[in-house]
Amino acid sequence: MTITPEQALQIRRLYFAEHWPIGTIARQIGVHDEVVRRVAGLLSPRRRIPNGALANPRPIIDYLDFIAGVLEQYPTLRATRVFDMARERGYRGSLRTLRSVVAELRPRPRHEAFLRSSVLAGEQAQFDWAHAGTLPVDGGTRPLWLFLGVLSWSRGMWGEFVFDLTAPALARSLCRFVEVMGGTPREWLFDNARIVVLERRGEAIRFHPQLLAVASHHRVQPRLCAPRRANEKGRVERTIRFVRERFLAGRTLHSLDEANASLRSFIEDIAHVREHPTLAPRTVAACLVEEKKLLLSPPDKQFDVDVLTPVVVDKTAFVRFDTNSYSVPAGYARQTLMLSASDTQVRVLDKDDVVAVHDRCWGRRRVIEDFAHRREILDEKRAARDSRGRERMLVVAPRIAKLYRLWADRGRNLGNVTWRVQQQLDLYGDEVFRAAVDDVADRNIADPAAIGAVCARLRKKGDAVNATVLHAGFADYVDDKDVIHHDLETFDAPRRH
Repeated sequence: MTITPEQALQIRRLYFAEHWPIGTIARQIGVHDEVVRRVAGLLSPRRRIPNGALANPRPIIDYLDFIAGVLEQYPTLRATRVFDMARERGYRGSLRTLRSVVAELRPRPRHEAFLRSSVLAGEQAQFDWAHAGTLPVDGGTRPLWLFLGVLSWSRGMWGEFVFDLTAPALARSLCRFVEVMGGTPREWLFDNARIVVLERRGEAIRFHPQLLAVASHHRVQPRLCAPRRANEKGRVERTIRFVRERFLAGRTLHSLDEANASLRSFIEDIAHVREHPTLAPRTVAACLVEEKKLLLSPPDKQFDVDVLTPVVVDKTAFVRFDTNSYSVPAGYARQTLMLSASDTQVRVLDKDDVVAVHDRCWGRRRVIEDFAHRREILDEKRAARDSRGRERMLVVAPRIAKLYRLWADRGRNLGNVTWRVQQQLDLYGDEVFRAAVDDVADRNIADPAAIGAVCARLRKKGDAVNATVLHAGFADYVDDKDVIHHDLETFDAPRRH
């Protein structure tokens, strides 16, 4: 194949500078892998055939027995490997010719015949999951999975979309399946998923403890189909295909709640009103009514399916779960608590006491904060800051305690008032501030701004107090360096022309 100099330059750059694989370069540029190897200088030099040797190379027909023997011993061996083995034995034909011969001589796999299985009503339910794409959430995306359960006899089904494939999520979906169906069959059939079985050696099976707990609660026998034998749970497999073709095809899902609501409508309006595959003309809904009468009654007590895990509260009074941060009261900072999470709610527990409750967030790296928890920290920090300011002002002007009572009676924000009044103390000094506080306290004025006004008046009049003089550091060319305080009442007076 002939390529342009620009393509050759691009191949060499992508291979030697960008370190792309040969197959990737070939797909991106639209050439064969051999072209990439040739341009990159990766083709091994062809062996020179000595004069007289193989002057008449043997045709492909002479290698038929050899190829058939190799494929009989190694039925899945690739044609390229057979080609290399044949070349070592003198074959000089093309790879294309050898490929066609290998395709003819390769042993055909034997197709297995399966027995048609029949299940009694109320005897078995089959469960499986299907990937349904992704959904956008705050902070990113999450994979979306479809959980489906099918009653084997009636083909009655129930399903839900979930974000997580965990053992607690499986237990939650199983409990909801039992609740919706009004009972449970005597056997649950699963595939060999990790959240179902932890280890399997032949018939020796170690189920997941969470699955055993929920099955024991409902008095059900869990069972696994044989490895790589999806036909044993063909009812749920066909149902998944049915849902893909009739529900998911051509549909865009925008949220988890919308997806589950649409799925419930699809099950009631389409899936259950169709004819039963083997009991036609009866519908699936009619068979489901009959099978529900034979299901085991659900236990009176509900099974606890919440995730329970210890969490450490950080120094900002947050706990972290599933990439998100949830706030707790400030008093639990740097302590270890227990977190209980369902698919809708997150609770933080201190032994038997619930210290925080939040709605479950399915976003990623989000901060879920209760303002009451933050207010505790703010009040604590403000109280510490205010207490230091109050103590200083009480030492300088003890009668300010009376003003604090007046401000509290008027509903003033004491933290803000402390900050404003403390500025007057810093500006005018201890003696001026003490005199101003005494004056305001004598007149029972509840306005904190009065202290600043009296301080300004005392400095202006130069009363019998040693006012603190603040040196502004004016330049030498400034003549008038004294700041004269004016009466604020005259600021809005009309000017006289």
